[in-house]
Amino acid sequence: MSDFLLPDLGEGIVECEVVKWLVREGDRIAEDQPVVEVSTDKAVMEITAPDAGQVTRLYCGEGETARVHAPLFAYDTSPDTATRTDSACAGDDTNGHDHAAGPATRAPEPAAATPDTEIPQPPEPGGEQTPAAAKPFLLPDLGEGIVECEVVAWRVAEGEEIAEDQPVVEVSTDKAVMEITAPEAGRLVRRHCQVGESARVHTPLFTYHPAGGESPNATGTTTDTTSRAASDAVQSTAPGSVSRGTSASAAPMRDGRRRTPASPAVRRRVRELGLNLDEIPGSGKDGRVLKEDVLAFQQHRDSAAETAQPAAKAATETATTATARGAEVPAGVRVEPLKGIRAVMARRMSEAAASIPHFAYGDEFDVTELLALRERLKARFAERDERLTLMPLLMKALALAVSEFPLLNCRFDADAEAIHYQDGCHIGMAVDSQSGLLVPNVKHVEGLSLRQVAAEVERLTRAAREGRVAPADLKGGTISISNIGALGGTYAMPIINAPEVAIVALGRVQRLPRFDAEGRVVARSIMTVTWSGDHRVLDGGTMARFCNRWKGYLEAPESMLTELR
Repeated sequence: MSDFLLPDLGEGIVECEVVKWLVREGDRIAEDQPVVEVSTDKAVMEITAPDAGQVTRLYCGEGETARVHAPLFAYDTSPDTATRTDSACAGDDTNGHDHAAGPATRAPEPAAATPDTEIPQPPEPGGEQTPAAAKPFLLPDLGEGIVECEVVAWRVAEGEEIAEDQPVVEVSTDKAVMEITAPEAGRLVRRHCQVGESARVHTPLFTYHPAGGESPNATGTTTDTTSRAASDAVQSTAPGSVSRGTSASAAPMRDGRRRTPASPAVRRRVRELGLNLDEIPGSGKDGRVLKEDVLAFQQHRDSAAETAQPAAKAATETATTATARGAEVPAGVRVEPLKGIRAVMARRMSEAAASIPHFAYGDEFDVTELLALRERLKARFAERDERLTLMPLLMKALALAVSEFPLLNCRFDADAEAIHYQDGCHIGMAVDSQSGLLVPNVKHVEGLSLRQVAAEVERLTRAAREGRVAPADLKGGTISISNIGALGGTYAMPIINAPEVAIVALGRVQRLPRFDAEGRVVARSIMTVTWSGDHRVLDGGTMARFCNRWKGYLEAPESMLTELR
């Protein structure tokens, strides 16, 4: 018997709430079959089985909290699982010892299979092929907080052969367009989502027969029916109440009524605001209360307290909103719904601007010597058909400054009110793509050579402009650069890319007159920089000292040689 430990669920997430068990103790499970639905502070997701076997124990009841890297459920993968489970449920072993020591130690009775809960099993050796040959492909995790995507285009039709790692479908998330490839060779027999429809993470995206897994006499109709049975069985595992192996306190009932579903972070926010969770209408799945619901409820309560006629005010606002929404669009006006990356950008920037106390810090950098160094190095890069821009030099200097001021490189967990110091400098760069603003990041700049940083900058810029950035390139950033100067701007006030705590906007380089040490007017290359800092973590003094260190490296680039490693 093995314990399944709750895996990492995202950066900074250490626990989750068990929303619904999709299997019962004693149920058979297939590899990658959804076992339990959990809720974190960011999303609701399904945990799937790592191997085929039989569930022997559920450690957490619905509504309880499970911690990362702690046992979530126990399962048995041995071939004689069924026999040993039946024996255990009988209450004795081969030596005649009684196992009936209570729910915590007694193996549960296997649940009787029904048409709605039975999972197709692999065929017996030498036997006739069964529907278990069809395997559903579950949409994998696509990045931080992403729970669904839109199907953009299918590359393979139903009935076509697929090769391992062959692109099968193109999907679009809130951050990028990406291809989903086949896990193994076989034949695609069913597409569960059509173009333009949404697919959710950890749910079947398509069903396929692995190579060599079909019966020689199988027809297209039989195969399609088989695949539907297999995938539907995975989707419809019994979500009924947990069996007697789970304590009574784990049931999702409280004082004779259903426990209101909400994540730990939402419950903490409700307590801090002095609200009653049961009074807040939930807009999530199964009435789950989301953070947005809490904020909306609080705003409504505050509005009601400020006016003696809240009902009349609400009615007026509702009528005004309905009138505005129902107004006819004038002729010649094109209406385009906000969706995709632009919709996410609008939401994230609004949240960041509203929740993060920004403060600005600006300065001018004399990059005359830096530009001269770049000109000398460009020829060396050109020898290998490589391109050197200012960005890699700026990033290397920034990574050196960050090593001396790690507070600029941290991430802030507002719910836990904790600062997470990062072990690497992952510098994000804002790219103006056709689909909206993307911020891919170069990982571990502190450990890369200048040539490696330049290659990563080139790769990420090209991918962002094509709208095909990999999810891994978009998450994990620790500090960001917005090069507005590339488009001609001189100053900008950037919005912080939460949960980072700082972002800098670079102005265009200008040839301006300045006084030298002897008081003579000389032409110098000047670049303006404007920092936005999170005032919950940073203060002006820390920002000024950090920026001065970065400035020193860029105005005298040879000084970086003493710190590079």
